[in-house]
Amino acid sequence: MSLKEQDSCGCEGHAPPSVLEDDYIPSIVSQLAEGFTSKKWSSHIEPVPIPSKEEVVDLVLQAQRIMFPGYFSSTMLNPSSLEYHLGYNLTIFLRNLSRQLSSAIRHDCFRHNQPCSNCNARSHELAGRFIRGLPAIREALESDIQATLDGDPAARNADEVIFSYPGFFAVFVYRLAHALFTLGIPVLPRILSEYAYHRTAIDIHPGADIGESFFIDHGAGVVVGQTCVIGDRVRLYQGVTLGALSLPKGAGKKLRDIKRHPTIEDDVIIYANATILGGDTVVGARSIVGGNVWLTKSIGPDTKVLLKQPELVYIGKNE
Repeated sequence: MSLKEQDSCGCEGHAPPSVLEDDYIPSIVSQLAEGFTSKKWSSHIEPVPIPSKEEVVDLVLQAQRIMFPGYFSSTMLNPSSLEYHLGYNLTIFLRNLSRQLSSAIRHDCFRHNQPCSNCNARSHELAGRFIRGLPAIREALESDIQATLDGDPAARNADEVIFSYPGFFAVFVYRLAHALFTLGIPVLPRILSEYAYHRTAIDIHPGADIGESFFIDHGAGVVVGQTCVIGDRVRLYQGVTLGALSLPKGAGKKLRDIKRHPTIEDDVIIYANATILGGDTVVGARSIVGGNVWLTKSIGPDTKVLLKQPELVYIGKNE
């Protein structure tokens, strides 16, 4: 029996893959190449580097070793070795951050046909500004740790929070990404926020403005939009959405810099699966928004918004 009559699986009438015609491949290659080179489709075929997602993610791990010494290091630390540890890791972090900033700035300039702005020197200067802001970020993170301990009886100590709480990890990455965002760094802040989302299912846009002592309990499904403003000592539970109202088709670019997401004032608690939408929506200080509430208008301070208790139907053998 010939190859065309029976293949290697014993199926008659089909030739094995090794003898199939592949003359169509050059044609497909030409079609794909034309789509990319004509800029009809998004691609990165450019003479400038693009930031490395893997190296940007590694910056998070480096930052953990700096911001939480002893927790994520392979060697034991003591007071006498602390400054060496911090200096060594900060130096590596500064070098790596500068390289990724340079790639991000050069790529952005090339994409927008902007003149050269001495990217290497600029990236090093911006990296230095970011480094100088680390003590303030660490102070805010300490308030976030305390808010977690105050808000969750299951949290036994700071070690548990730092090691294992997804909400705290998402806030940690957010505070790094937000600092880069406020410096006007392209691309990198969103890579960081996407990494945190991948790890935790918590989506915080780096452009959001979030105060101190921020606590996300459980966390999966939480969404915080770009133009959200959140005050101090705010607590969110899983599934909370602080989002924008539906936009008309084509309105995205026009509203890009317009406030589209709500403002949450100090000491607010928002329970699971609540949805709060709109740039004009304000939740006043010390208010409580109950679970599953859908809110598109402002409420004043010291207000509770709750759903009525639904009617439950029990069905059993004796009912």
